[in-house]
Amino acid sequence: MAMSSILNADDIKKALDAFAVADSFDHKKFFEMVGLKSRSSDDVKKVFTVLDADNSGFIEEEELKFVLKGFAKDGRDLTDKETKAFLKAADKDGDGKIGVDEFAALVKE
Repeated sequence: MAMSSILNADDIKKALDAFAVADSFDHKKFFEMVGLKSRSSDDVKKVFTVLDADNSGFIEEEELKFVLKGFAKDGRDLTDKETKAFLKAADKDGDGKIGVDEFAALVKE
């Protein structure tokens, strides 16, 4: 499933452009800009499924690095610093990965 079938393609492009510079990624602003924050929990789960590249039911640190590419092929890789900050913000149970409930909570905060 393409992210543009869930979210507006123009919103995705604007959000990716806003965080094109390394170490500028802010998950709260990004989720708001792509319109995910105001979407239904079903849509948030669909986005999670797209980002869970290996279909493990979790977004692991390695997958987080490529999260912007999940929104559009030309998205950049997150830096190690951004990846670790994103994981720390979302991983509430400390298992080193993000489950669907943790992801939904992060999007809605």
